[in-house]
Amino acid sequence: MSGNKLENVNVASQETLITPEALKKEMPLSEKAAATVDQGRQAIYDIMDGKDHRLFIVVGPCSIHDLKAAREYAERLKVLADEVSDTLLIVMRVYFEKPRTTVGWKGLINDPHLDDTFDIEQGLHIGRRLLLDIAELGLPTATEALDPISPQYLQDTISWSAIGARTTESQTHREMSSGLSMAIGFKNGTDGSLDVAVNAMKSVSHPHSFLGINQQGQVSIIRTSGNAYGHVVLRGGGGKPNYDSVSVALCEKALEKAGLRKSIMVDCSHANSNKDPGLQPLVMQDISHQILEGNKSIQGLMVESHLNWGNQPIPENLSDMKYGVSITDACIDWDTTEKAIRDMRDKLRDVLPKR
Repeated sequence: MSGNKLENVNVASQETLITPEALKKEMPLSEKAAATVDQGRQAIYDIMDGKDHRLFIVVGPCSIHDLKAAREYAERLKVLADEVSDTLLIVMRVYFEKPRTTVGWKGLINDPHLDDTFDIEQGLHIGRRLLLDIAELGLPTATEALDPISPQYLQDTISWSAIGARTTESQTHREMSSGLSMAIGFKNGTDGSLDVAVNAMKSVSHPHSFLGINQQGQVSIIRTSGNAYGHVVLRGGGGKPNYDSVSVALCEKALEKAGLRKSIMVDCSHANSNKDPGLQPLVMQDISHQILEGNKSIQGLMVESHLNWGNQPIPENLSDMKYGVSITDACIDWDTTEKAIRDMRDKLRDVLPKR
């Protein structure tokens, strides 16, 4: 039997991509953009280490699909970030990759034209361009590290990364995270269990060796030294929220038992808001109250927010798409975002420096 009947039986085609090195040479980080990334990373490290009293808030669209709307959002967010910077470190959520339980749009990198043409090389170009533009504004960015190859193309522009609930248990993602150059948030499991996130934090703090690609696009053995800045992200699960004080206390105990730092981030969306964007500001209020009552472990929040409220399906005619409205999870609008963040800043401005 010939070899071609044994390999790639279900592979329709293969296409060679631009290398990470070539993409970065085409679209380099300026000194200003590099400083934004570096300062954002260091500020998050300092918050986690207790050297910076602020909370960091990862806020922005559930996913990026429209570059014009994303840039407008970033410009507005930069103004707000400067206004509240004495109390809150604002990091823009710039998610290009979306995990799917079955099928559906997988994000800007995978399908930038929203038409199933899967022009991934173009997706990498426009994704990097947007990240560079936002960094030039002086606004740090965050994303979900989903594909194990794409970080080689984009992670030099990112200040914080998340590992999603579906991939926190994945060995591949734990190994990858052990080598990423920023703090990594691990979400609890979709069923609400903490074990997968706690185990992930243990795993990424240790060195790993695994297969990956280098900057020249060659398959390589990647050897890492471990990442000391893994932390848990409470996102609810199993139809129940887990941001309340009892759930947070249980998380603290689990982290302490595992010998891990008590560094907790709360995702105000997903099961914590019962997928109702209107509940996200209420979650933020609850977290503020917990801090006012003495909580010291909650160091970050995540909020899904866009220019306009809600979400929309991808229309057959893309010209019918509503501007500034999410095409994945429903988001709160800009006015609600601005008010919720300002309210949190006003409540916590005096207490955070003392905790």
